[in-house]
Formats: sequence, structure tokens, C-alpha cells
Amino acid sequence: MTRHARNCTAGAVYTYHEKKKDAQASGYGTNSQRLGKDSVKDFDCCSLSLQPCRNPVITKDGYLFDKEVILEYIIAKKNEHSRKLKEYEKLKKKEQEEEAVKAASEFEKKVDSFLKEENNIVSKPIGGFKTDEPGTSSISNMAAGRDKELPSFWIPSKTPTAEKSKIQKPDSTIYCPISQRPLKVKDLIDVKFTPVKDPDEKKSIHTRENRYMCAVTHDVLSNSVPCAVLRPTGDVVTLECVEKIIKKDWIHPLTSKKLSEKDIIVMQRGGTGYALTNEKLNAKQERPALQA
Repeated sequence: MTRHARNCTAGAVYTYHEKKKDAQASGYGTNSQRLGKDSVKDFDCCSLSLQPCRNPVITKDGYLFDKEVILEYIIAKKNEHSRKLKEYEKLKKKEQEEEAVKAASEFEKKVDSFLKEENNIVSKPIGGFKTDEPGTSSISNMAAGRDKELPSFWIPSKTPTAEKSKIQKPDSTIYCPISQRPLKVKDLIDVKFTPVKDPDEKKSIHTRENRYMCAVTHDVLSNSVPCAVLRPTGDVVTLECVEKIIKKDWIHPLTSKKLSEKDIIVMQRGGTGYALTNEKLNAKQERPALQA
């Protein structure tokens, strides 16, 4: 066995390969795996269900959803907000009742204190520094029953209590599950994919490898082809078509109507497994570190 072999254990240095091998065997370190094409969704799949869209819609940020799925998500969020709002109103009402009871008790204390002072003034003459009550002249903090009023950390009833956190009203805004930006039903734009015309293909459109093409250039669309949606009609075109054809005169190639920059929505693609197309290709899981 050579001293540079991978399984050589006679060296005085704890090599990177040995550390990686030990970490994999012991369950320490970071699990890292490169994502391939099978680990990401296709460009025409819903961002929530990860299934091909039957009725595709897109947000202004470029995230594609199936209309049924995203509407169910919005309804679920609205129902959750209604439940939280009822709970908030219930807690708020309870808090108001507690404040009213507290204010009433403080008012009663003030009234009792006032009446006590008035009775002392009327019924008892001022005796200067003299007092008839024994033990009241003591300056000890344990006299006159004050020993039971002192806070004691070892007695549960005497421990200081933390103030209740202020009740926050639930946010009624619905956020996109992917971009975490505000989402409204009126902002969803219907998307119209142009299917590839192949008379010899007998498979369903959702089971084909090449399903859709650019509405203008008829280039086949895939995760490796950057795409955009034209807002007025919902047609899907390639970004190459946008740069070379549409942006020259800003006219819709299919309807001959004027377009603007906001009418072009860039679609957020899935992954291809190639570093040129994607940025985050490694899936990592952090585990306890193995110290050398």
C-alpha cells in the first residue's frame, strides 16, 4: 500500500478524504448533493402542485400557478385570516374587560383612601408626634404586617409576573407562497401556451417531452429556454423573440397593438442541472460538525 493511497492510515495528517469519509459514516458535517433535471419542476408546471398546469396563470413577478390551485391557496389564507380575526376580537374584548375591572378597582381604592383620610381628620385630633398605637413608630420593614407584603422569589404567589404581550391584529394581506410579495386575484394573468403541432404524435400534451413552442418563432420551449409572457394576450414567447423582434418597435407580433415594458413578464424557470442556466444547484443539509 502506497503512502498516498486513499485508505492509508499511517500518515500523521488527517486528510480531507479521511475527514469526509468519517463524516459520512458518522453522520456529522454537511450533506451536499447536486440537483439534476429530475429534482426541479418544468417551466409549465405549477409552483405549488409541481404538476403541469391545466389552466395556467402567472403573477406579475413571473411565477406560474394552476388557477385552481392558487385560488384554493387564497381561499385557505382568507379562512385562516377570518379565524385569527375572530380570535383577536375575542382576546381584545377580554383585555378590555380586564382593563375595566382594573380601572374600577383602582377607583374604589382611591375612594376608600379618600374616605379614610376624611374620617381621620374629622374623628381624630392631630396629636403631633405622639401616637397611641404601639409598634407604629418602628422603622423596620418587617413591622406592622409588612413582612407578608415583601416579594419573595421562592413563593409562587409573590414572584413578579411578566407583562402580557400586546395583542397584534392579524395581517389581512395574502402573500405569494414563492416570492412572499402581496398577491391579489385581480393581478393573476391568464397564460396561453402554444402547443407543438405534430400530427404523428399520439400522446397526451402533458406527457410529451416537447409540449409547447413560442407563439411567434415556433421555437420549442423548455427549462433551458428563457421565456416571457405578453400581458395583453397571455401568449408565451422566448426572450430572444422579445429582444430581437418585439423591442424593436414595441408592437405585439400577433395583434399589432402597442406594448410597453410592463407588458412583458419574464417567467421564472425551473432547473436544468447546468451551471450556465441555474445559480443554486446544490442542496445542502446542515449537521453537527466533526471536530478534527
